[in-house]
Amino acid sequence: MPGRRDRLQDIPVVGHKRVLLAAPRGYCAGVARAVVAVEKALDRYGAPVYVRKQIVHNRHVVSELERRGAVFVDEVDEVPEGAHVVFSAHGVSPAVVSSADARGLQAIDATCPLVTKVHREAVRFARDDYEILLIGHDGHEEVEGTAGEAPDHVTVVNSPEAATTVEVKDPTKVVWLSQTTLSVDETMETVRRLRERFPQLQDPPSDDICYATQNRQVAIKKVAVGADLVIVVGSANSSNSVRLVEVALEYGAKAAYRVDYADEVRQEWLEGVETVGVTSGASVPEVLVAQVLEDLAHAGYRDVEEVRTAEEDLIFSLPKELRGDDSARRGGRATTGSGA
Repeated sequence: MPGRRDRLQDIPVVGHKRVLLAAPRGYCAGVARAVVAVEKALDRYGAPVYVRKQIVHNRHVVSELERRGAVFVDEVDEVPEGAHVVFSAHGVSPAVVSSADARGLQAIDATCPLVTKVHREAVRFARDDYEILLIGHDGHEEVEGTAGEAPDHVTVVNSPEAATTVEVKDPTKVVWLSQTTLSVDETMETVRRLRERFPQLQDPPSDDICYATQNRQVAIKKVAVGADLVIVVGSANSSNSVRLVEVALEYGAKAAYRVDYADEVRQEWLEGVETVGVTSGASVPEVLVAQVLEDLAHAGYRDVEEVRTAEEDLIFSLPKELRGDDSARRGGRATTGSGA
């Protein structure tokens, strides 16, 4: 973690300083599973264990795993033949799996089960010769993995605006799927525009946007209404963290910023602010939120009210390659600076 600068200073504010702390926030079940998978692989096989792409999109988590001996690579051809490699929570295409097999790599698939569900939907609809409009951000690892399941059938739709120009061959056989970490509202607007052009557009069998993404957006909507400032803890390449900033602004926050660490919160953000909303993306360990709250308390924001909109108790079992004792079968909890 970067060195901490001087703490935030108490600024006089007319009124009552308080923090509205969104819940749920932080780690989701898919992230916890992926991080634990790398930790257990290191415990079982020893360092180095290679990981294709960032295991989850969070700077702190990645740096802590690197400290323990994980080596992050962009592609499997950077991994020594025969070595252990973990596929990230965002999933990979069949082409990546084939490349790993060709190099004799011992692959551990830490793809979030909810992403795997979308992959299976893509395969099924492609088999039935549907055109698949995949709502998501072109270039994101998850989108690349899903599109790679049926490259001849998938067209990526990046935004509601893109929905007005995308073309399909047969408007009677078209279905939409989505990246799991998008803004719910923006995705539904994209679907609305697509359906205006293609009335026979089919929906996925079940909602593709993951429960954790939706829950965190619902919570920050409720917080934003009463917040002068919202601080979202999360990394710049975390799609769901970036969306939380956008949702906070859309639903009433006067200002909203994303930070990786507490020492990135600026003194001037707090000037004239009575109520600060705080949340974190689905790949963020709770210890990072605790540090933000600690610095806010030093600045006078000692009254913390949790705003809870849902309960989460889902736990995914670990990848089959790492199961072997009772804790592995239960999925366990991540210990990499998680505080969770």
